[in-house]
Amino acid sequence: MTRRGAARRAEKGEPSNMVKYIRIAALILIDAVTVNISFILAYLMRFDFNVESELFLNYISAYADNIFVLTAAELVVFFVCGLYQSLWRYAGAEEIVKIFATTGIAILVCISYMHFMQQPVPRSVFIMSFVLNVFFVGGVRIMYRLFRTIRQQKGFNLRGLLIRFGSMELVGGNVSKVMVVGAGDAGASMIKEIRRHPEYGKKVVAVIDDDPSKRGKRIVGVKIAGGRKDIRSTARRCGADEIIIAIPSATKKEIQAIVNECNKTRCKLKILPGLIDLINENVSINTLRDVDIEDLLGRDPVQVNLREISGYIEGRIVMVTGGGGSIGSELCRQLATFRPRRLVAVDIYENSAFELAEEMKTRFPTLAFEVAIASVRSRKRMEDVFRKYMPHVIFHAAAHKHVPLMELNPKEAVVNNILGTANMVALADAFAVERFVMISTDKAVNPTNVMGATKRIAEMILQERNRRSRTTNFTAVRFGNVLGSNGSVIPVFRKQIENGGPVTVTHPEVTRYFMTIPEAVQLVIQAGAMAERSGMFILDMGEPIRIIDLAENVIRLSGYRPYEDIDIVITQLRPGEKLHEELILEAESAKPTSHEKIFTGTPPPPSEALLALLDGARPLKEVVYGPVMGMKDEQVKEWLRSLAPTYTIAKKKTEMRGVVIENDEGE
Repeated sequence: MTRRGAARRAEKGEPSNMVKYIRIAALILIDAVTVNISFILAYLMRFDFNVESELFLNYISAYADNIFVLTAAELVVFFVCGLYQSLWRYAGAEEIVKIFATTGIAILVCISYMHFMQQPVPRSVFIMSFVLNVFFVGGVRIMYRLFRTIRQQKGFNLRGLLIRFGSMELVGGNVSKVMVVGAGDAGASMIKEIRRHPEYGKKVVAVIDDDPSKRGKRIVGVKIAGGRKDIRSTARRCGADEIIIAIPSATKKEIQAIVNECNKTRCKLKILPGLIDLINENVSINTLRDVDIEDLLGRDPVQVNLREISGYIEGRIVMVTGGGGSIGSELCRQLATFRPRRLVAVDIYENSAFELAEEMKTRFPTLAFEVAIASVRSRKRMEDVFRKYMPHVIFHAAAHKHVPLMELNPKEAVVNNILGTANMVALADAFAVERFVMISTDKAVNPTNVMGATKRIAEMILQERNRRSRTTNFTAVRFGNVLGSNGSVIPVFRKQIENGGPVTVTHPEVTRYFMTIPEAVQLVIQAGAMAERSGMFILDMGEPIRIIDLAENVIRLSGYRPYEDIDIVITQLRPGEKLHEELILEAESAKPTSHEKIFTGTPPPPSEALLALLDGARPLKEVVYGPVMGMKDEQVKEWLRSLAPTYTIAKKKTEMRGVVIENDEGE
């Protein structure tokens, strides 16, 4: 037993191997006593408890002469038939049936032995000893189960005991064979639940668990076939159609590893949602859900400092720009839980803003939530919004983010991402906003596309304002892709699968960082609490994920087989796309913070060209709507490169007679 295995068992409240061996030895000793009591009682009952009868004395004497052999024979049969391999804390009807069969075999062995030794034994003694054996051997195990249940429930609960003992398995001919991963409380409850509901047409044929001490034993009558590495072979051997992951306490990394093994089979995959269902004794087939792509990220849930966050949100007026978008709307949902005095969502798109307002009204009826239909592009309109609400905290999520679209429309990216951000930071400083948090992107690091370049310039504008401001803490939070956001890769893949395929991937080796929307927003809010003029926070995105692996997993989770049911086609990297994204600039030297998933960086100073633009006699708005709007797209990109020297302009690809020719745009 390894130290890690012992620690894991201790955390789960499981006994050590030594304790288990002691329990088995104690059970063997008790069985040795009870089988002899059964024989002696059978003799006494046969002779009406007349211990002075000469015939009784002759029979009991013959039994005494062979007592050790008979006892050993019964115990060997018990061992061979697996009575010492079942996990009796999960014992049910099948274990009782096994006791009947095993005891019957043991009695037949004893009859054969006594006949071979020519020792007379009345037939009624064997019949009565069989009944008594079943009563004592089964009773000992049921009493152990009963005692354990009462101790766990801290009292006697008739309903709980009845549920725990379960019922007989009833299945028809047309059943789906199920393999359960997890031989713990949740796994046992799931097996019993399946047996109690034959109408679902499921039958558990095998159980998988990584605990080596459980291997080969049985849980609720089902054999524990091996560990996670045996999932594929066991599924093939048992003909499993479906796999249920029943480990609510497992970490995200453990779930990821298990799902990766399950994906090597052709089984449907289900998972038990969480620990709360087990605590409430609500483990049922109806609580099962499909495995989501989020389960494959392999990261544990984000832990935030609630006191630290509440300190700057509670009782404050909070504004979220881009409030109707994926990130902005989730920011509103999570910020509402910290009881701000007023929460204001700013968005130019009325439909998404209306839907958010209706949702917030239902979920947070006591919250003062308001929507302002406005664009960050308009300095005058935003000034009206600031004057009306006088926000203390601002989360700036409004931005154009789609790389291919911004590559084709660079002027729109300039107006929204650069001018819009400049408007917001200037107004925040003028109205003495306490904290200003901007949502940035990993594409701002050594950008190769227009969207990334405009976000990098927005970061530098924020950085310079942070240096000059005496009233407001300005900070940017940089992270990678978020799963499920509007226009992100997962919805695109699912749409392609719905249409029958193929799923398109730009390059077999392209990787991206991924994070779920809720965990990204949690970290953004936490970073806002930590903002002390640091300028830049970078979120720990975990390990980058290959997009082709992601595509294969989405296909599997949709119930299809990659390359067989749904094909994957490799296209080519689009203009401005990198093979691998980065999260920090080489000069930023990211340092850890008090939160393990948040790092702080020290960005290099803004470029001289950008400083000259910000300090020039001509306002940025006039420059953007004047000379920049008169430029061609290629010239706009050159202008962006002059402001953000780390920007590499994407090469334009054109096809000529089947040959791909690459040209460096602007040259």
